[in-house]
This record gives sequence, C-alpha cells and structure tokens, in this order.
Amino acid sequence: MFRKLSIVAFAAALAAAPLPVLAQSKKDSVVMAMTLEPPGLDPTNAAAAAIAEVTLYNVYETLTKINEDGSVSPLLAESWTASSDLKTYTFKLRKGVKFHNGEPFDSAAVKFSFERNAAATSTNKDKSLFQAFEKVEAPDADTVVITVKYSEPNLPFLLGQASSSIVEPKSAATNVTQPVGTGPYQLGAWAKGSSITLNKWADYRNASAIKLSKVTIRFISDPAAQAAALLSNDVDAFPRIATRVVAQFKSDPRFTVLIGGSRAKTIVAINHRKKPLDDVRVRRAILAAIDRKALIDGAVEGFGTPIGSFYTPGSPGYVDTTGINPYDPEKAKKLLAEAGVTTPLELSLKLPPPPYARQGGEIVAAQLAKVGIVAKIENVEWAQWLSQVFGPTGPHNFDLTVVSHVEPFDLVKITEPDYYLGYNNDAFNALYKQIVSTPDEASRAKLLGDAQRMLATDAVSAYLFQPQWPTVTNKKLKGVWKEVPQFENDFSTWYWE
Repeated sequence: MFRKLSIVAFAAALAAAPLPVLAQSKKDSVVMAMTLEPPGLDPTNAAAAAIAEVTLYNVYETLTKINEDGSVSPLLAESWTASSDLKTYTFKLRKGVKFHNGEPFDSAAVKFSFERNAAATSTNKDKSLFQAFEKVEAPDADTVVITVKYSEPNLPFLLGQASSSIVEPKSAATNVTQPVGTGPYQLGAWAKGSSITLNKWADYRNASAIKLSKVTIRFISDPAAQAAALLSNDVDAFPRIATRVVAQFKSDPRFTVLIGGSRAKTIVAINHRKKPLDDVRVRRAILAAIDRKALIDGAVEGFGTPIGSFYTPGSPGYVDTTGINPYDPEKAKKLLAEAGVTTPLELSLKLPPPPYARQGGEIVAAQLAKVGIVAKIENVEWAQWLSQVFGPTGPHNFDLTVVSHVEPFDLVKITEPDYYLGYNNDAFNALYKQIVSTPDEASRAKLLGDAQRMLATDAVSAYLFQPQWPTVTNKKLKGVWKEVPQFENDFSTWYWE
C-alpha cells in the first residue's frame, strides 16, 4: 500500500513540476545585413538612403507612416485634416509620447524639427519642401498647423519620409552619432565599418508589441560575401541584396525570397554644367547609345522595368516616355556629328559602390564606346560620391554617374538651382509650379505627363529602369516587407515563427 501511495505521490509531483523545455524558445534577436554603411544616423541632415534603412520607424518616428502598400497611416500624429485647397493641414498629435532622453514629444518639437529642416544652413535632402512651408504653427501642445505655399496633396506621404523625422531640440545637434528619437529602438553600439546594434527601448509606448529585443545590422558590400553570410546563417535577412546572387536562394527551402516593387529611378545622371553636355544633342546621343533592355539584363539580372523619364510606372499621372529616346547607335553618331563633337569624346563616369552602379557602369561604358564616347570609369566610395558628385554646394566634379534615386515624388529636385544635374530650365520650373498649384487630380495628372515628356525630350538624364528590389530572409523570420515604397526596414513588424 505504501509503495502504491509513493508511486501516486511521485506521479502527482511529476505532473505538478515544470515541464522540461522540449523545443527552443522563439528567438528575440535578428542579424540583418545591408550593402552600405550609413555616414551618420541623422536622416534630417544627409541624403544617404542607408540612414533611413537603419533609423526610420526604428529610432526616429514621423507624424505619418508610409505602409508597405504605399498608403499612409497615423504615427506621431493621431489624425489630420486638410483644407479644400490642400494648402493647410492640421495635425492632432499623439499624447503621452516621450523621446529616449525623457523629454516630452509635443507640437514644439515638431515646429522645431521642420523649421530646422528649412533653415539656410540645413542640409536636409528635402530642404525645398520645408522651405515651401509658409508657416508652422503650434496653437497648443497637441496640435500642429502647417500652411504650404502651394497645393500639396502628397504632404501626408512626404511627412512619413526619413527627412521628416521628428527630433528632440536639446539633442538634435548630436544625432549623427548619438540619435535620440521616439521610436521602439535605441542605438546600442556602432562598430564603424562593421555593424550597428539597436536595442529595444523598454519605455516605448507600445513596447509589448515589439517582438525583437535586439537587431544587429551588418554592412556587406561584396555580392559573394552577401550570399555567403546568408548561407552560413551569420545573417538572417538581407533586404535589397545584390541581384546576381538571388537565383541560388529561390530553390533553397531554408530561405524566403521576396521580390518587391519600388518608386526608384536608376539613371545615368549627366552634368549639364560641363561642356559639351550642355548641348541637348550630345545628351540625346548618350541616350540613343544605351540599350536599356541589355543593361537591365546584364546589370540587375532582369530585375527592372525600363523608364524614359524621372518618374515610375504606378505613380499618379505616369506616361510611358521610353519611345522618346530609343536605342539607336547610328542616330547617336549622327547627333554627335551635328553637335560638332570630334570623337573619341572622353567623359568621366563615377560609380558609387552598389552592384547595380558598378555592373551597370561597365555596360554603359561598353555601349557608349560603340558610338565614339570613351567613358573613363572611376569607382568611388559612397562618402566621396555624396561630397564630390551629389553635394548641394558642389563641386559636382563629374561628367556621368550611375545612381538610383529611391524617393517617390521627387520631381521637385529638378527645379532646385544647386541640384547636382545642373538642368536649371525656367520652362520646367514654371511647369512644376503649375503642377503644385493645381489641386484637381485629373488636371494635375495631365501636367505631370507634360513634365515627364519635357524631361525626356530634353534628355536631362539617361533614364534606365525602375528597379525591383529582392530580399532574402531565413524562412522562419516573418513580417519583413516585400514591397519597397521607400528605403526602410521597419523592425516593429519583424518576428520569429
């Protein structure tokens, strides 16, 4: 009897005891990789898209949030209303929000952020947008009223971009290396040249919804090394991985391959400040020498759609302008002759690090050589490209360059007098002003078509393709976006299955 009771007691004790861990608990950290290291961590003072890839919606937040499908939803603003002429927007702010340093988020921080972006000394890539704000008012702590000088139906979208991140006034000056925002993550460490670590912020207003406690971001520019890092499980996700390595992952059951659309425009930018590139016949000759299809196949393994202007399929008012400057090498030679150009014409071709630029540049140079244009390739690091080629104050020291402009709705850039292209066309500027002062959608779409045709006819750049961005992830990692309405990695949606 005693033995029976002992057995029963033992069984009961066993049932009450904690069960052994039979399966590994869900991971709460992730290692992501990206091609380029950001030059700093303040998205409001530099143009590099890599800054947004690390910080947008993670460290910093914006009034609105751009979702995967391109729609806009509330973030730091709970709601907003617009006047009938789309010139005045009133935002009601989320209450009880704090910055990482404990300072309160309120209308004063929003007003400070936007006025800082518009200042004469600002280096914000969208400075012209903020300078178009006639006034930013803060009637109370929870309300912001923005009055724009023209109709801007896209303002809620634009205020969801990294350049519109809300910064804390006292810490803004040191955000490049010590970022302070309202987002769910804080900077843990930055090993320059290697990685950045973001740690979950315990005091985030909705911390329980954030599944990852730590995100490590590694920087891997070489395509072969990108693939090796995934295959060895050193990296869990690689958004916008080099296209040449994608095929090997499609049939591997350990991985998910996502092919996303974008609003990006990959171009051969032409410096109009340099002779003979100020002659439209020379620019048209460059365009006629380039076979877009061959370039898309060779540079990005077919992950792209041809474009003929600084605008992409799927955008409001898009028109197909690829027929304005078709591939025609014989026409290219005739145009050069008409312009009085003696061949061979030597031009510099500066290429930043991304594989699409380096591979694409080689193909562009080979195609140009067939019509008598010698493109002398110079590979430059991203920081050099930003300062020498793109920088708003010059020196714009280039003839040609290959780059992908990833921001949607950036036609306004063409109107900026210091923009790196040096186009400066009064007729286009007047047309753009007409676009932004036209609230009627149908009328605006027609004017947008006119703008696209003007840029194509003037051969402002050699417009190549709208890229598709491939992402490769561990099969068990979920919540990673497929579509790429802008460059971002929203870690708040990521989790392990």
